[in-house]
Amino acid sequence: MKASSIKSELESHASTVNEFLLSYLEGKPKELYQASSHLIRTGGKRLRPFMVIKGCEMLGGTLRRALPAAAAVELVHNFTLVHDDIMDNDEMRHGTSTVHRYYGMTLAILAGDILFSKSFELLTFNCRKVGISDKAITDMVGRLSLACTEICEGQAVDVGVASSSAFPSGPEYIDMIGKKTAALFEVSCALGALSAPSHTGRDVENLSSFGKNIGIAFQLVDDLIGVSGDPKLTGKAAGNDIREGKKTYPILLALKSAKGGEKDKILKVFGARHKASSSDIKEAVRVISDIGIERDVRNAARKYMYDALNSIESYGNSDAKRSLQFSADFAVGRSL
Repeated sequence: MKASSIKSELESHASTVNEFLLSYLEGKPKELYQASSHLIRTGGKRLRPFMVIKGCEMLGGTLRRALPAAAAVELVHNFTLVHDDIMDNDEMRHGTSTVHRYYGMTLAILAGDILFSKSFELLTFNCRKVGISDKAITDMVGRLSLACTEICEGQAVDVGVASSSAFPSGPEYIDMIGKKTAALFEVSCALGALSAPSHTGRDVENLSSFGKNIGIAFQLVDDLIGVSGDPKLTGKAAGNDIREGKKTYPILLALKSAKGGEKDKILKVFGARHKASSSDIKEAVRVISDIGIERDVRNAARKYMYDALNSIESYGNSDAKRSLQFSADFAVGRSL
C-alpha cells in the first residue's frame, strides 16, 4: 500500500466518522453544541477512530459495529484538545481559533464536558444497537474510563514538568507520554477488538499493545514536528515548542548533545515566547537540525513501531491488518 493509498483510506473513514459525530452532536442550547463540534468541523486525520475500525475488521467485524466506539474515542480526544488549549492558553489549533478563544471560556469548559459525557453515552447505548454484547460494552466503558484517568495523570505530570526547572529523564518522558497520549491509542485498539463479534482476551491485549506502542511513536514524532515542523503544514509558528519552553524529548536530546555556543543559542529562545526574535528561533531550529535530532527521534519512534507491528504479526494477511500496518508507518513517517 502506498502512502497516498493509506491517506485516501484515512480520509474516507474520517468522512464517515465526522458525519456520524456531527449528527450526534446536536441539541439545545445550540451554541453549546456548536462549541462542542467546533474542532471536529475543522477536520483531522481521525487516526484513533481508524484504528478502532481496522482492529474490529481484522477480527471479522464491520464498520457498522465499530463506528460507535470509533466515535466515542474521537469525542474523548476532542475533549482533551479543548481542555488542553484552555490550560495552555492557546489561541489557534489546526489553523482555526481554539474553542475558548471563539466561544469564551465558560462555554468551552461545558463543551469539553459534553464531549466527555457523550462518549460514554455512545458506548452504552449505540454499541448495543449494533449488536455488541453487554459484557463487551461493560469492558469498553471500564477501559475507556481507565484511559481517561491515565490521560489526566499524564497531563498533570506534564504540568509539573513545565513548572520545574529540571528536564525529565528519557524514561520519565516516555512514561508521561505513555499516559498522556498513548493511553487513548491503546484503548482505541482495545475497543476495536471488543467491537468484533468474535474476540478473545488475547486479541484485546495484542491490539492494546499495538495501540500503546503506536501512541508513543506518534507522540515522539509529534514532538519532533513541534520543534522543526513547517508552519504551513503544522499551522503553528516555526520552532513553536522551543519558544513555548516545552520540555519534549527532541529538545531534551538537543540540549544534551549541544556544545557551548550551540546550547546557548537554544537556551536563548527556550521559553522566551514573545520576546524571542524570528531570526533567533530560526537559528535555534537550525542548530537542533544540524545536531541530528530528527534521525535520533525517528529511530526511537521506529523502535516502538516495530514493537507494535510484532503485536499483530500472528494475524492473517487481511486488508484490515495491512491498513493497521501502514497506518503505523504513516504515524512515524509523517513529514515535518
